[in-house]
Amino acid sequence: MPVPLSILDLAPVVAGGTVRDALRDTIDLARQAEEAGYHRYWLAEHHLAPGVASSAPAVLIGLVAAATERIRVGSGAVQLGHQTPLAVVEQFGTLDALHPGRIDLGLGRSGQRRTEMARAASAPPPPIREARVVDGLLIPPPFSFASLAKSPLLALTAALLQQPGARSPDFADQVDEIAALLAGKYRSPEGHEAHAIPGEGADPQLWILGSSGGQSAQVAAERGLPFAANYHVSPATVLEAVNAYREAFKPSATLAEPYVLVSADVVVAPDDETARRLASPYGLWVRSIRQGLRAIPFPSPEEAAAHDWSEEDRALVADRVDTQFAGSPRTVAERLRVLRRVTGADELIVTTITHDHADRVRSFRLLAEEWYA
Repeated sequence: MPVPLSILDLAPVVAGGTVRDALRDTIDLARQAEEAGYHRYWLAEHHLAPGVASSAPAVLIGLVAAATERIRVGSGAVQLGHQTPLAVVEQFGTLDALHPGRIDLGLGRSGQRRTEMARAASAPPPPIREARVVDGLLIPPPFSFASLAKSPLLALTAALLQQPGARSPDFADQVDEIAALLAGKYRSPEGHEAHAIPGEGADPQLWILGSSGGQSAQVAAERGLPFAANYHVSPATVLEAVNAYREAFKPSATLAEPYVLVSADVVVAPDDETARRLASPYGLWVRSIRQGLRAIPFPSPEEAAAHDWSEEDRALVADRVDTQFAGSPRTVAERLRVLRRVTGADELIVTTITHDHADRVRSFRLLAEEWYA
């Protein structure tokens, strides 16, 4: 049996479209994903991005769960750098009360990552690494965030998402507080109890998302939680991430063995040529993010064809463009099988953005039909 396939959705806003269109398309896609046999439907969290409407994942999760019946729905991931454990538990406790047995709570360490990116701006450049192919899977050189860290929008994001003077607590401590509040075992350092209502006794499936073998992988492993590794965001470090998680894993009441989910960016069409055309705006979209301008509304293939690419532009997005799987159902399914084999993934989660919603729906349907055939 093939491993399960799931979906990560950003509720993309396309060029010429509106936020209302994007949110309605997300609801429609979730319904069709459930019919096609996808296992989970996760909503990402992004802020201040003109091309992304998933800035309030808990709200979207509630809407998607209400519009579907069986598919698991969750966050990929809640950015703990600017939310308190109590706020997260109350939100997802409410969701679990309304949709028991279907809610996933994916957690990410956004606040600490912003601090690390700021430090990278003044750090010496890392040693240059060449691209390599591991058993058929492309592992590109790592992308340096040093230039992005200098963007004034990075500081603006932190200022708008956090109260003045706020500091992001340690990620591991936040995860432990969330687990304690859910279990009804929270005690303050002074010994005082706190009970989250809604939240206490809720049973969302807790996940840790990470892009490297650093703290996120270690926190997931040491607490025996499932781990989601990002090939679509950070393809250079996916093997480092899954290996670190497995090596440090400790069995828990949640998991007896490691459980790894790996992401991929895909576009599927009836043939390779059509898929490549539909995927062609992806480079422009990634370029907007990496230039520190936020994700732009997703361009059309015609806009992408008219863009005059410089060598600098191509280098800026090469790792992401080269690791996107675009092609016919058979082509993409084969590349996903390589990703699963090399990473040892227990589950795959795919994300797709196209300018036309019908093309995106068709992409997911064609992939599911080929994968589960």
